[in-house]
This record gives sequence, C-alpha cells and structure tokens, in this order.
Amino acid sequence: MKSLYVGNLSFGVTEQTIRSLFEVYGTVERIHIVTDRETGQPKGFAFVEMPSDAEAEKAMSAVNGQDAGGRTLAVSEARPKNTSSVRRPPSRGRFTNDAPTRPDKRQILS
Repeated sequence: MKSLYVGNLSFGVTEQTIRSLFEVYGTVERIHIVTDRETGQPKGFAFVEMPSDAEAEKAMSAVNGQDAGGRTLAVSEARPKNTSSVRRPPSRGRFTNDAPTRPDKRQILS
C-alpha cells in the first residue's frame, strides 16, 4: 500500500475528480481531501492510497505536473505522519503539579 500526496488542488475539486485522474493507472483504495476543521473548506491538498506500489509509482510520475482545474498538480510520495513535530507549550494551568508548595505553618507563625 502506497500513499500519495496530491498538492495544489483547486478548492472546488471533488473526490470523483481525483479518482478519475488516478484510476487510469491502477486501483485507488482511498482518497482523503484535507479540510479546515472550522470552516470545512478544502485546504488544497489530498492523499490517495493505492494498494500496488508499482501502480502508485506510475500514477505519481504521470499525474505530477498535470493540469487540473487550472492548476498544476504536485504529486509525491506521502511522508508518514509525525506526531512528535506538533509541539505544545507546557500547561501552566490551575491543576498542574507545577504549582508552588504552601509554606509550612510553623514558618508563618514564627
């Protein structure tokens, strides 16, 4: 199974449009058009999964640089999702273990 990244898609592209571009070169297992979480609008890229590596290579070289919807497509092998690259600042919220400790009562009274 090989996953391909398809970039520079027009925002009006549909799954069927992408499928028709790639099915010429082999079986398409799955298509995922990436959308914005808040608006639901396409972000301009998608992922295409093809079960055969040979067919995926053939499709990648043929569709890369092809014009679709007035845009030149950029097709390459998808890189694995790297979850460690998402860095979040450490939480300094109310319920963390980083809260300062209370002084001992003996220190306050003396």
